[in-house]
Amino acid sequence: MALTESKEFTIGKKAPAFELVNAVNNTLLSLVKAKGKKGTVLMFICNHCPFVMHVNEGLIQLANDYQSKGIHFVAISTNEIENYPQDGPQFMKEVAENLNYPFPYLFDDTQEVAKAYDAACTPDFYVFDADLKAVYHGQLDASRPGNGIPVTGEDIRNAMDNLLENKGVLENQNPSVGCGIKWK
Repeated sequence: MALTESKEFTIGKKAPAFELVNAVNNTLLSLVKAKGKKGTVLMFICNHCPFVMHVNEGLIQLANDYQSKGIHFVAISTNEIENYPQDGPQFMKEVAENLNYPFPYLFDDTQEVAKAYDAACTPDFYVFDADLKAVYHGQLDASRPGNGIPVTGEDIRNAMDNLLENKGVLENQNPSVGCGIKWK
């Protein structure tokens, strides 16, 4: 497991458009259709990464807490599946159903979406406002597998609360840390 930090994504930058297959129901979903009225959280995750497995319950709780407030969540798996078949659509569907993901889980087979976002690791988090302009790119919180810090989603919660309360962008944005994306 190679520890990788997220790369910089310019605050204020418009979210690159995409249309990907939702592995759960095998339908196409675009960013425009998936976006929330007040904001959108985009998460690059995968099935096998211990960092993602560590925060899965927290992601579900976050989505359940904020979707009713107009912030929608979208998860994308972009790992190549020849060497990491457990990250393919069939297994994505199983994980999403077993964990009862309250958000779509999309498969980026070409990895073009991950490249457009300059995603580097799993998990990698982006928060966009109602106009799909970036307001946050960083860690979920300070919890990591084995560090004893509970998963709270504190950093993203602060970013979303600021967005909902029109308080502006968080000044302190720490990069996400996780497994490097498995590129083709």
